[in-house]
Amino acid sequence: MSLPADSSVLATSLRTDPCGLLRRHDVGRTVRLGGWVHRSRDLGGLVFIDLRDRTGLVQLAFGPGWSAPEVQASAAAVGVESVVLVEGEVVARDADRVKADMDTGEVEVRVTALRVVGPAVTPALPVARNRGDKMPAEELRLRHRYLDLRRPELQENLILRHRLLQVARRYLSDNGYLELETPILTKPTPEGARDYLVPSRVHPGEFYALPQSPQIYKQLFMCCGFDRYFQIARCFRDEDLRADRQPEFTQIDIEASFIGQEDILAMAEGLVVSLWKEAGVEVPRPFPRMSYAEAMERYGCDRPDLRYDLALQDYTPVFRALDFGVTSTAIANGGRVRGLVVPGGAAWSRKQVDELEALAKGAGAGGLLRVRFAEGAYDGPIAKFLTDDARAALALREGDLALFVAAPDRISSPALDRVRQECARRLDLVRDTDRRFLWVLDFPMFEEDPDTGALAAVHHPFTSPHADDIAAHPDAPAKWRALAYDCVLNGTELGGGSIRTSDPAVQSRMFALLGIGDVEEQERRFGFLLEGLRAGAPPHGGIAFGFDRIAMLLSGATSLRDVIAFPKTTAARSLFEGAPVAVADKDLDELHIAVAADVTRGAISPDGQGA
Repeated sequence: MSLPADSSVLATSLRTDPCGLLRRHDVGRTVRLGGWVHRSRDLGGLVFIDLRDRTGLVQLAFGPGWSAPEVQASAAAVGVESVVLVEGEVVARDADRVKADMDTGEVEVRVTALRVVGPAVTPALPVARNRGDKMPAEELRLRHRYLDLRRPELQENLILRHRLLQVARRYLSDNGYLELETPILTKPTPEGARDYLVPSRVHPGEFYALPQSPQIYKQLFMCCGFDRYFQIARCFRDEDLRADRQPEFTQIDIEASFIGQEDILAMAEGLVVSLWKEAGVEVPRPFPRMSYAEAMERYGCDRPDLRYDLALQDYTPVFRALDFGVTSTAIANGGRVRGLVVPGGAAWSRKQVDELEALAKGAGAGGLLRVRFAEGAYDGPIAKFLTDDARAALALREGDLALFVAAPDRISSPALDRVRQECARRLDLVRDTDRRFLWVLDFPMFEEDPDTGALAAVHHPFTSPHADDIAAHPDAPAKWRALAYDCVLNGTELGGGSIRTSDPAVQSRMFALLGIGDVEEQERRFGFLLEGLRAGAPPHGGIAFGFDRIAMLLSGATSLRDVIAFPKTTAARSLFEGAPVAVADKDLDELHIAVAADVTRGAISPDGQGA
């Protein structure tokens, strides 16, 4: 709960106290309260109402000894979720009526005056239910979000979100960072996802873009001399959604000048430690570090979950000498045989192992090779191909199951990552109370299309490559590492950043390597950044943390939608207000836009809104 140190600041002309903060020391006071009727009970001669606001519940009592008949009649008739104002005396409950499960369980308010200020119709769904109760379908709750947000769990999530934002602001401000704002209507730039475009009414045929991040603007702040910047930034990406993605999201965006990678990592660790401390969790520093190459080699992904081992290994030397077509062909074509050993996995049924193979295939692998060691013998589809030397090299122990993928790393890594995670889940190796933070460093600067050889930026085109790699491989940019870093917790990326390219000539070369070699094209798309760099740019870098994801993890929620007040569905729709909608033709005409004839449009109401 987030309340002022002196809760009396919540007092207004209509209420003296919040509902959930009354205690035994308030007995004898006359108070005025306001809130929602959580539930009511009419016992004939007495009426009881549990009144709720964001601080909690308090019981109101209406009886003939202190409530006028009309007051008691109004209490009996008031509907659930109606908003009322009451006045009365705080009294102590009898010892046998104390409710230990309520913060206000030692007292109640005997009401002398009642006014219904917000009568409510019958709610479309139950609200403020007890924890653990079965909830209505999420779509129904999102449609009636104004009711769903009255639930204590969601209110606590949003209150925690507020507290975390204040901690971030205090930490960064105390470290000399300035909270500066960047534009929402910006220029389209390539940042890895589709832009949301906004048509300009006054400039026909031209468009703004909603920012995928404030990246270029925060770099320009460095060129302007604001050497430490941060922003609680709203960002927008038109991409396919998952449980942990939203089309609009919030990030803690940070940039600093005259710094190196170590400076950023130290500052970022301090911020993470402060955020987790606000949620009651102590986090040790420094965080462990791992190179991208090691993460991919041992775990198959660049955000490994270190709460369990099950590390991947390269078994290519074992299989190279075997007369087994699948592995021989893969190795001959430049691939490798990689896999993992699962202790106890030999007891899994054929169906259970086939399910693992389905996961590997879903991630792009052609199949999943397997062999087990049970009752002192090797068994499985590939057991007959194993020589004595191969079995000695595998060195499986009783009960072990070995799983392999024979393919190029770009295929085997994601497949084995999926398999590894599922094996850990089945073996109950994952402990939710464990927190394994990690820095992943030295990402590749570029990824190369295996068919065309075209380069794409792994992070974004403004990241600085390692100077040593440029010197060692001047004509092989696919071998360059980036001065980039990601902060990972238990297999989840919390944030990432990099040291930026501050030399305009190097930045121009980066664009050229990405296929934007024409100088005029560079100036058209990125001229405002290049001009800033040419005007004198300090060495600078930064990081951005996904704030919604952090709030989700610290609240214990399972979806980003539970820590965002008015979220979108996985179909990118906002059910509460019914967005997006079709727009009336007259409004489109003002924007100089025509909708293609083969596009199905929703009905348009007279006010121009979608029906």
